[in-house]
Amino acid sequence: MKSDELRRAWAEYFRERQHAIVPSAGLIPHHPTAPMFVNSGMMQFVPYFLGEEPIPFNPPRAASIQKCVRLAGKHNDIDEVGRTRRHLTFFEMLGNWSFGEYFKREAIEWAWDFVTSVSGFDGDRVWATVHETDDEAEAIWHEEIGLPMERIQRLRKENYWEMGETGPCGVSSEIHYDSGAEWGEEGGPKFGGQDRYIEFWNLVFMTDFRHGDGHLTELPAKNVDTGAGFERWLMLLHGGRSAFDADHFVPLLETAQSVTGRRLGADEQSDYALRILADHSRTMTFLVNDGVVPSNEDRGYVLRRVIRRAVRFAYLLGVHTPVLPRLIASTVETMGDAYPELRANESWVTNILANEEGSFRATLERGMTLLEGSLSARSDVVPGDVAFRLHDTHGFPVEVTQEIAAERGVDVDVDGFERLMSEQRERAKQASKKGDVYANLTSFQEVLDQFGVTEFVGREEFETKAKVLAVVDDGIFLDRSPFYAESGGQVGDTGTITTDTGRAEVDDTSYALPGLHRHVARVVEGEITPGQEATAAIDVARRDAIRRNHTGTHILHWALRQVLGGHVKQQGSLVAPDRLRFDFGPSEALSVEQIRAIEDLANEEILANESVRHYETTKETAAELGAIAFFGEKYGDVVRVLEAGRHSLELCGGTHVRALGDIGPLKVVKEESIGANLRRIEAVSGTGPIERLRHEEGVLAELAQILNVPTGEVIDGARKRLEEIKTLRDEIKGLRQQAAAGRSSTLASQAQDGVVVARIDDLDRDALRDLAVALRDQPGIRAVVLGGAPAGGGAALVSAVSADSDFNAAELIADAAKTIKGGGGKDAQLAIAGGKDASGLDEALEQARAAAGIPPK
Repeated sequence: MKSDELRRAWAEYFRERQHAIVPSAGLIPHHPTAPMFVNSGMMQFVPYFLGEEPIPFNPPRAASIQKCVRLAGKHNDIDEVGRTRRHLTFFEMLGNWSFGEYFKREAIEWAWDFVTSVSGFDGDRVWATVHETDDEAEAIWHEEIGLPMERIQRLRKENYWEMGETGPCGVSSEIHYDSGAEWGEEGGPKFGGQDRYIEFWNLVFMTDFRHGDGHLTELPAKNVDTGAGFERWLMLLHGGRSAFDADHFVPLLETAQSVTGRRLGADEQSDYALRILADHSRTMTFLVNDGVVPSNEDRGYVLRRVIRRAVRFAYLLGVHTPVLPRLIASTVETMGDAYPELRANESWVTNILANEEGSFRATLERGMTLLEGSLSARSDVVPGDVAFRLHDTHGFPVEVTQEIAAERGVDVDVDGFERLMSEQRERAKQASKKGDVYANLTSFQEVLDQFGVTEFVGREEFETKAKVLAVVDDGIFLDRSPFYAESGGQVGDTGTITTDTGRAEVDDTSYALPGLHRHVARVVEGEITPGQEATAAIDVARRDAIRRNHTGTHILHWALRQVLGGHVKQQGSLVAPDRLRFDFGPSEALSVEQIRAIEDLANEEILANESVRHYETTKETAAELGAIAFFGEKYGDVVRVLEAGRHSLELCGGTHVRALGDIGPLKVVKEESIGANLRRIEAVSGTGPIERLRHEEGVLAELAQILNVPTGEVIDGARKRLEEIKTLRDEIKGLRQQAAAGRSSTLASQAQDGVVVARIDDLDRDALRDLAVALRDQPGIRAVVLGGAPAGGGAALVSAVSADSDFNAAELIADAAKTIKGGGGKDAQLAIAGGKDASGLDEALEQARAAAGIPPK
């Protein structure tokens, strides 16, 4: 069973058993108890397990194939990847769930049925483990399934599943497969070792919730949460030695070999590096696709480490040119059918990752010479001063130094490194006492330590006098600022910072650290130095547009809940000058009528022009008032409350209009899915709807001109043109078939033993197919393989065989399709393959000749 077949079988099996087949959620979880990344299939269903949201499935059952990443916290597999049989940083998880309905018996019975009857596992090699207290699960496995007692084992903590330090949990029953004596001793999962007895499906019987202090409380209902490792499953079905033997890893490993010039099996270290490249390419591609951007904090920092790790392993294999674009392309090609959004976002993902690779390669080149010198000194430790110099002078992360050293069996003097870092911070403090308060500011933390948080005055002032505290890279730090730093979904302000000696344009404002505003700026005149007096001024027109959209977001949230119900909650937002974006759920797709009702309610509220109040109060008072907290925000004891008219009352620290009428008209422009029961809505306000109307009027006028009809008759004109196009296409198709029939008689004369293999470069794929079919139908022709390079680029192969021949059309071009870096259909009578590499066509056709058993040309 290949990967695509397993996907289909899983969905079909549980759909037949009345499960809702739910698409994979994104890798960024939305629930407050969730870890940094989605690391299991159940993550998107947590609100249902906790009873926070109504279950939208009837009956309350679901199944999915969820993309997961394990890179942080309790579940971090990065050090094991490439060294063990089963670990990956990105993987997919098969799962089925019951929300308070069926329980242990059904979960175990269906699992056994799918494993043995559908997947084809040998039941005599399957073992089960249960929690040491779970008599019920053991009895089901033995008495109802018929599993011998000697293949059922009781374990303790191994069979108690927890989402994390807090969250749902419960006893579990794991299903293991015996890989055979070559992988270890006998004795089952309890004694025989994880490499021999591979756990590939975990059935969790979720009954409890673990709180931060460790104590347990019962969940509202008994639930079933199962998780089966997709790649691990394929490894066992294919008889592979590791998860990298799964069929969808093969193209990635081939690409890794191609970009590095190394072959699998050459030596253990290069094999390890190739597996790292294959694994990490999937992880980084999916993370960026789901909205994670490389940075120095939180998810962005974890992503940056993955990218740098992949680049470093390529570098250690002697590759000094970019590798990520080809690895990303291979990932998209391999996974794009299962996740079409990868194809849609490929250019954007590639651009982000290629820029990050280029930046780190420069750092790598600078630091490797110094590090190699230390490693070649045959010492058993990299001195702390070397690690410090790499970090301070070359920007070489200390964790990268540690990883490279560990691969050579060498430690890093981390204590010495930390001591030098402390001395540097102390020097900065001492310098401040001598009056040179701006010396040696090499990190954001030191700016914060010396000067404290930024005083934000931007609610009252759009321009203010300030002092330049520090200039670190492209960041300018002021003691007070009118610039709003990006937070709560609202983007950062832009504007200018001017001193007596220079002027800088501020392109963005963010928090370098909590409370510390970083003005991301370009000095366009002269220079700006620490200690100077400055005038800081924001772009007022841009701020006004942002304020309209931000208050509009709150009105939209209120209208949304009025139309869809109070269970709908905000799950994230973006407030920019040109648009507002709002994520919410749980919800199905909105109808046209619902969107219009939301727009009407919001605009009625805006036209009422009620006042907007924005004030500080205690969190307790805000709760008593009934203020709604936006998802993802962290609130202290003192909060800001926004009263937007009579109906909207929410916590928000952003900037807002003074009256609802200032928002102007509000228009929804997009509504789409971003995950199971999660939707995203985009809207414009102020002049946005007018600009959009003008744009659409212009498009309509241009379309009328193209169709040569009055504007009011565009629809009828378009229908008429479509009918004409259809008629012409039918005529072209007929002519093409006539031409193919005429040309086929000429090509038939070139047949060898009833087989024609030829290259035809002047036809598109459809014409090539028609020619192949016409040629196949000629007397005496048993098989046809045609290849060509269409004018639009790429390469195409078509294979057609007669019904009474012994040939299989798909098999004739299976290897040839790989040579043109493509793939194609599996039909035994007529197979079509497309590829990217036309330069491989001649070789591909020779492979087809060999497959057909005819001599080379």
